[in-house]
Amino acid sequence: MRRGAGNQEDRPTSRQVGALGALWPFVRPYRLQVMLAMLALVVTSGISLILPLAARRVVDNFDDGAGLLDRYFGAALLIVAALALGTAARYFFVTRLGERVVADIRKAVYARVITLSPAFFERVMTGEILSRITTDTTLIQSVVGSSLSIALRNMLILAGGMAMLAWTSVKLMAMVLLIVPAILIPIILLGRRLRALSRANQDWIAASSGTASETLLAAQTVQAYTAEARSIARFDEVTEQSYGVARTRIATRAVMTAIVIFLIFAGVIGVLWIGARDVQEGAMTAGQLVQFVIYAILVSSATGALSEIWGELQRAAGATERLAELLSAEDTLVDPPHPQPLPQPLRGQIALQGVGFRFPTRPDAAALDVIDLTIRPGETVALVGPSGAGKTTVIQLIQRFWDPAEGRVTLDGIDLRDLARTDLRGQIALVPQDPVIFAASAAENIRLGRPEASDAEVQAAARAAHAHEFIAALPQGYETALGERGVMLSGGQRQRVAIARAMLRDAPILLLDEATSALDAESESLVQAAVNRLAQGRTTIVVAHRLATVKQADRIVVLDQGRIVATGSHDQLVAEGGLYARLARMQFTDGPGRQGDPALARTA
Repeated sequence: MRRGAGNQEDRPTSRQVGALGALWPFVRPYRLQVMLAMLALVVTSGISLILPLAARRVVDNFDDGAGLLDRYFGAALLIVAALALGTAARYFFVTRLGERVVADIRKAVYARVITLSPAFFERVMTGEILSRITTDTTLIQSVVGSSLSIALRNMLILAGGMAMLAWTSVKLMAMVLLIVPAILIPIILLGRRLRALSRANQDWIAASSGTASETLLAAQTVQAYTAEARSIARFDEVTEQSYGVARTRIATRAVMTAIVIFLIFAGVIGVLWIGARDVQEGAMTAGQLVQFVIYAILVSSATGALSEIWGELQRAAGATERLAELLSAEDTLVDPPHPQPLPQPLRGQIALQGVGFRFPTRPDAAALDVIDLTIRPGETVALVGPSGAGKTTVIQLIQRFWDPAEGRVTLDGIDLRDLARTDLRGQIALVPQDPVIFAASAAENIRLGRPEASDAEVQAAARAAHAHEFIAALPQGYETALGERGVMLSGGQRQRVAIARAMLRDAPILLLDEATSALDAESESLVQAAVNRLAQGRTTIVVAHRLATVKQADRIVVLDQGRIVATGSHDQLVAEGGLYARLARMQFTDGPGRQGDPALARTA
């Protein structure tokens, strides 16, 4: 996988529609619907093949009296009614099956992607994933819910029609067989080209969605830097690439359609010419010729329809491959086959033992360079250091978003790799530097910490985080939707909602990654008091730059370039001099009410 669509060759391609076989696990649970659809399909195909026989009898017995004709036309009306009912049944079962299968695929893809570790999202844009879940599944829905059944129906009509052609006139049938290879050759040759173009077109659509998603989510930043024109130009370029591939695909399919239609109808005209001569010479009846003509039309229509559907199947095969890539994506993190249970009650001792780590996208730079750190149960440890020192990396390793390349991270003496990730993260409450607020109500955003919490517990958590006042002032109070990414709230308000979420979770381990960075001085003092209460009796790790937070920690760990360069209390580290003392002096110089040292403000 990759972040864009610039290199089409790095995606595996299949030369046949066999890739659609990957849909079978999603179709299998609905075998009864498939059987009912197939039954309706066989019935309607059979009825279509009976109609020419009725037409022959009408023509050959036209002079045998009105009563016989009435019976023939009455029977034809019944046949048409059966055809209508069978077609309606086929549509119902097949279309419902398509909707059901696509819904299951979307659920399966989302359920797989949402569990993947951050390493996956470093390689694939979110917009591309969304394109696969929407655009690609729409193609599959079209195939499963329509094209596939139409293809099977036309294959039955083609096979039955060829048999009936042979029964009607072996001579004319032999001529038809001479035409078939000439029709199939362009379908096969141009069909392969169509499949490759369809796959490329879908890739560019995904890249276009990824580009749009990325810039729209950061629309204010784009506008603040007057980068609208560049964003538009970038999106236009990707969209035009998509259009260019689509134009080539459309032209190829148009050429194939023209060739196939010409060969089909030229062959039919030739066969009709010979058949008409045979009727003149008495070698066959007019009814037989009419019957043969209708069967020839059915066969030619079925062949033409199959050539059209073949292109759709090829596009769906490409879409299926792309979705299968997501479903089979290998995660760099896996839970052990038999996870070790966490001790109850959990003490909360965290240890990093000889931990070394490099991000996959930056293998030449060590994010952490063999560090040892033990955090005792109930201890509050502050991580301090300049940008890129490795502070947030430590937080991520403790949550097991990454595994260390060297050493190990343990919780109460158990290697995190021996635990189920859901068990581990269920014991952790996180307040990130940039809190995520969902487009849901304030209550639902706080309840993310503990979904089963009551309204009273949600409000108690909000009060403890000093968020109750501004939430209660919203138009619908706690039921007010906060908008995408919490656009209705200020930065400090979003932070307090995140703190309320962590308080509601009531986990034994608390991770605070710049939890007060977006707060003004008054809000910071209120929230700091709430955080202090929250941290009591919990193992707490704080990434912070403000001395109000750092000074109250039991221990301060100073990181620089992935190494621990100093450990101690605030007074000890200031007395020792070094990096911490320099950073502290810079913050004191700025003044106690200011944001503090820029080097500390930018966290890793």
